[in-house]
Amino acid sequence: MSTQGERMIPVRWRAAMEAALYGPGGFYVRPGGPGPAGHFRTSVHASGLYAGAVARLLLRVDAALGHPPALDLVDVGAGRGELLTGVLAALPARTAARVRPYAVERAERPPGLDPGIGWGAAPPERTTGLLFANEWLDNVPLEVTEDGRYVLVAPDGTETPGGPLDDADRAWLERWWPGGGRAEVGRTRDEAWAAAVATVERGLAVAVDYAHVREARPPYGTLAGFRAGREVAPVPDGGCDVTAHVALDACAGPGAVLLTQREALAALGVSGARPPLALASTDPAAYVRALAAAGEAAELTSAAGLGAFGWLVQPVGIPAWPGDGGAAGT
Repeated sequence: MSTQGERMIPVRWRAAMEAALYGPGGFYVRPGGPGPAGHFRTSVHASGLYAGAVARLLLRVDAALGHPPALDLVDVGAGRGELLTGVLAALPARTAARVRPYAVERAERPPGLDPGIGWGAAPPERTTGLLFANEWLDNVPLEVTEDGRYVLVAPDGTETPGGPLDDADRAWLERWWPGGGRAEVGRTRDEAWAAAVATVERGLAVAVDYAHVREARPPYGTLAGFRAGREVAPVPDGGCDVTAHVALDACAGPGAVLLTQREALAALGVSGARPPLALASTDPAAYVRALAAAGEAAELTSAAGLGAFGWLVQPVGIPAWPGDGGAAGT
């Protein structure tokens, strides 16, 4: 049996995050837990308008593919399947009948989920359609460094300096996070995203996350913890989510487009504009519904909140979307 001292031996942050989030009893795989919705608010949980927008994106992908007999919809980091459930409900019946939905999640399949939704720890090997990853990459474990050395962390959150960086991590920092100080090495996120995109034979791969780009890396990093709707210290003991913002520009492959969620949702018809006041007198019930939808849309597209999230859109064998989006930097 391990002693208390052995249990407190510090390790590099990547290993600590892996154990805290996905190890036995880890935050995301703990049986019977509430899932991400019980601890933090994502766009999926904020409004059904988000699933409706993803449904419209899937329809655009379907058209670009020529309406294949089977249309794949893969949700990476699916939580409890909420987004897939919402998208399927928002699709026209004839399209939904062709969709093959698949949830990628390391936790066990939740009870009561639509039996037509596949479930597994990795994406299917071959996908034709849309692969969508909402707030997945921020939970892919990574290394934390400071002044050219790894940062070690104990289960109680105490940090100590570690050894010098290996060549691959040093090269990543020199290219994507220059300047020294404290940094988060996103190489594991780059590799995870490339592996996910590689499963798409034709279609679109989209990663949505809180993000930053090379020209504006945060000087002290972004490591944070969340539990029960509150931000807490990022203690890797399995009792909270441990997350860090994503260097989406480093993840981007050839032909990828980077844009904000505000821009992406606008292109998909989500607007926070108030309904015309005249509707209140002609159809009060419709006005109230439209006003509520405008409020939800405003939350999804707020430049000070969810609207500032990054969308990395990677086309595979089809034209880029949106056509006038900004190309990702390399």
